[in-house]
Amino acid sequence: MKNSTRGKSLLAFLFCMVCVLSSIKPIEVRAEEYWPEGPEIEVPSAIVMEVNTGAILYEKNSKVKAYPASITKILTTLCALENSNMDEIVTFSHDAVYLNEANDTTHISRDVGEEMTMEQCLYAVMLESANECAYAVAEHVGEAKMGDYRTFIEMMNDRAKQLGCENTHFNNSNGLPDEDHWTCAYDMALISAEAYRNEDFRIITGTPTYTIPFTNKHTDAETYLSNHHKMLHYYKTDEYIYQYCTGGKTGYTEASGNTLVTYAEKDGMTLVCVVMNTKNPQHWLDTRILLDYCFDNFQVMNISENETSIAGDTARDVGILNENGPFVTLDTNAYVVLPKTASFEDAQFVLETGGEADTLAKFVYTYFGREVGHVEIVTTGVHVTEPEYMESVDDSESAENEVRVVQIQPKLIFTIVLAVVVLVGIIYLIKVFFDSFYVRKHDREIKRAQRNRFRHSRRSMGHSRRRKDRMFK
Repeated sequence: MKNSTRGKSLLAFLFCMVCVLSSIKPIEVRAEEYWPEGPEIEVPSAIVMEVNTGAILYEKNSKVKAYPASITKILTTLCALENSNMDEIVTFSHDAVYLNEANDTTHISRDVGEEMTMEQCLYAVMLESANECAYAVAEHVGEAKMGDYRTFIEMMNDRAKQLGCENTHFNNSNGLPDEDHWTCAYDMALISAEAYRNEDFRIITGTPTYTIPFTNKHTDAETYLSNHHKMLHYYKTDEYIYQYCTGGKTGYTEASGNTLVTYAEKDGMTLVCVVMNTKNPQHWLDTRILLDYCFDNFQVMNISENETSIAGDTARDVGILNENGPFVTLDTNAYVVLPKTASFEDAQFVLETGGEADTLAKFVYTYFGREVGHVEIVTTGVHVTEPEYMESVDDSESAENEVRVVQIQPKLIFTIVLAVVVLVGIIYLIKVFFDSFYVRKHDREIKRAQRNRFRHSRRSMGHSRRRKDRMFK
C-alpha cells in the first residue's frame, strides 16, 4: 500500500512538471497552409523560381523535355566565366565562323583569325545571341583544358548535373537544332539561377547595349550590340518593357519555338522565369503575367530577424571569461519566400548537417510541402582566447581542448529538461519496484524463519512433556 502511494505521488509530480514546462512556451497552432492559385497562361511549359532560395513559386509542365534554342547560351556563358579570364584573347577558327554563320542563324559576322577578348565575346553571346562567338568561346576554353570544342560541351553537361539537372543533355554551345540537345524549364531555372549568382554574368545579362571596338579584322568600324530581351531594353519595340526586369536571354528555332529566360527584382525578391515551346508574342505576355503574380502574392522574410527558435543572436560574445567573439552565426542575408497571407511562424524547418568547409549545418524551411528557403550556420573564424596561465600549454594539447560554444534556445531547453524529468521518473519507478521486491522477499524470509522457530519450539515442548511423563512413571 505504501509503495502504491509513492508511485501515484511520483506520477502526479511528473504531470505537474510537464504542465509547468509547457507553460513556458505555449503550444503553437499553425494556421491552415495556403498557396496562392496560379494564373492561367497559354505557354505549354513554364516555371518561376526565386533565385536565392530556390523556392518554386509557379510551375506548369516544368519537367517536360523541350528544345532550348539560344537560352543554351546562359550555361555557355557561365562555364566560360568559371573557366577563363575576361581579358583572354579568343581567336576565331574556320569552324567557329563557317559552321555558325549561315543566314538563318544569329551572328555578328566575325572572320577567320579575328581576335576578341573573352569579355567582348560573352557580350556578343548574351546580347546579340551570336552563334559564332558561342562556338569560339567553347573552343577556346576546351583547348585551354587540353581538349577541344567537345571538351567544353562535356563541361556544360557536367555542370548541369552538378546543379541537379536530370532532364538535360547539351550537344552544342549555342542551341542550334540538334536531336541530342534538349532540356526542360525546371533544369533551365536551376542553370539560370546559378548563373545569376555570378556577378560578371549579372552585369552582362543586364546590359542594354555594348560596343566592341576595332579588331584586327574589323578595322573600319566598331561593332554595336543591342540586348534582344524586349522586357529589359527597347529592341524594335517598347511594348513589352517591364520595369522590374534585370536581364535574361531569348531563344528561337523552328524546332523549339520561342523560349525565354527573364530575371526580375522587386521588394528584395529575385525571380527567374523560364517559358518554353511557345509562339510570339505569348512568351512576353505570359512572362509578365507570371512575374506580376509572384510579386503580388509572395513576400520575403529575413530569417535571422524573425526566427526565435534558432539562435538569432548567436553573434553575442560567448566563451571563456567572456573574452571571445562568437564561434558560429547565422547568415544574416538568408530569407524565406512565403505567401503574403502567411506568417513566418507558419514555415517549418529541419536541420541538415554537412556542406562547405565553413558551414556547420543549415536549417531548411518548408511551407505547403515546398522548400521556401534555408539559412546556413557558419563558423566566424573566432578562436578561443586562452587565459594567461595557459600560455605555456603545448599547441597540440590546446587544439585537442578547443571548445565550441553553441547557444541553446528555449525550445531546446524545454526538450532537454523534459527528457531529464522523464528519465529521472523512470529511474525512480525502477528503484521503487526493486525496493518493493526486496522488501517482500525480506518479509517472506522473516515469516519463514518465524515458522521454523515455531515448529522448533513445539518440538522442544513435545520432548519436555515426554521427559516429564517418564519421570512421573
